[in-house]
Amino acid sequence: MSAHGEVRRILHLGLGNFHRAHQAAYTQDAGAHGGPWEITGVASHSRGVVEALHRQGMRYHVLTLAPGSTEVRQVASITDAFVAADEPLRAVEEIADPRTRVVSLTVTEKGYGISPLTRRLDLDAPDVRADLEGGAPPRSTVGRLAAGLLRRAQRQAAPVTVLSCDNITANGATLAGLLRDFAEAMPGPGGAELLAFLDGSVACPDTMVDRIVPATTDAHRRMAAEAGRRDQVPVPAEPFSMWVMSDRFPGGRPAWEKAGAVMTDRVHDYETVKVRLLNGSHSLLAYLGLLTGRALIAEAAADPVVARAVRRLGDEYEPTLTLPEGFELPAYRAELDMRFANRRLAHRTVQVGADGSLKLAQRVPEPALWHLERGRVPAALALTVAAWLCCTAYPERLEADRTGVPAEPAGERIRELAARAGTSGGPARRARRLAHAVLADEAVLGQRLGRHGEFTDAVAALLETLEAGGVTEAVRAACDTPDWQGN
Repeated sequence: MSAHGEVRRILHLGLGNFHRAHQAAYTQDAGAHGGPWEITGVASHSRGVVEALHRQGMRYHVLTLAPGSTEVRQVASITDAFVAADEPLRAVEEIADPRTRVVSLTVTEKGYGISPLTRRLDLDAPDVRADLEGGAPPRSTVGRLAAGLLRRAQRQAAPVTVLSCDNITANGATLAGLLRDFAEAMPGPGGAELLAFLDGSVACPDTMVDRIVPATTDAHRRMAAEAGRRDQVPVPAEPFSMWVMSDRFPGGRPAWEKAGAVMTDRVHDYETVKVRLLNGSHSLLAYLGLLTGRALIAEAAADPVVARAVRRLGDEYEPTLTLPEGFELPAYRAELDMRFANRRLAHRTVQVGADGSLKLAQRVPEPALWHLERGRVPAALALTVAAWLCCTAYPERLEADRTGVPAEPAGERIRELAARAGTSGGPARRARRLAHAVLADEAVLGQRLGRHGEFTDAVAALLETLEAGGVTEAVRAACDTPDWQGN
């Protein structure tokens, strides 16, 4: 309660494990400093977590899994939850509610409706197009936010913060741009009204979030039970946790800095370190792990060949970074190695490898272009793309019964392109045709990178090596020469 007895609320879109192990835990810890805030969680479609939380009195547990210990803590900062698909207008109403001061999001990269070509809102996406036409409850994340913010404007409600907590470059600025794209495309006077409200009453701070949070399994439920806690939706997580954000909250916020969050105007520097060194390395671990039959990230990290590729990738990322003041990069990289090696997390390669076309768009083009503009072809970045392409275009190469096959929104299209590449001209020609079709013609990782034929050639050569010689030969090809020259 505030000093005036008013409940201060956060509406959170995306009630998955990450939010419950990260922002919800920070919010509970911040409650001891300046009073509690309540979170209403919104699941998009899945009812499992929502129903379990209601059965459990809106309590759940975070299992912090260190190599030699397990810490079990109860989290109670989420006080209500519902499923947007079941109550489609409630999310709009909750956004508009003046008691809501922060609307936060963990909807994954694909939840924002970003066009891979323009990096702006994809106005041709079916859900976005339907939301612009109106006449039905909004279905897209941006459409839902726009409808709620417009209703808030019409009620002349207080300013609000919309807080992206997803791995998107400049996530706050990007989200603000997506909302403006939607408003500008809206028919009638509502668009202008929404634009005015966005300009005067909505803040979208940039944030960086970091904690490895795997999916919940029966083993985690057993861990909770062994600790005397009956919980159908416990959340496993690593000990490490970090949250960095710019302090732009016109409607107020919890005292997150008292719980360990960092408030700074240098969010982008923290973000690039994390998205490249952690997330980028995670992607390479996942795809090389899948190609060698490893179901877990820790298993892939223990393979000396895969570890060599990840070290080379880190070396390529390093010079592209601007470090926050006082940031100890060698210590951070050493800690990453330990985090990846934490077998108790049982973080699956198929989970980390999901949605690769969206994730790699945040992790590959900018650092690759940095090297290309200086006359170098970054081999480990090319290997990351080649390994993703191999997993996506040729899923039959994976041991699916052991590892599973990662979900990929561009998968069907990439497999069509692989089929068109055919077999004529031998493996090298086929790999080159596929790499060119995906990176240059389709520009899946962006038009700027697609214009660099030397990078496409490196991806093609490594894709051919993955197919013909396997991971060991591909890693050797990528790592044995200081500057990649191709085959």
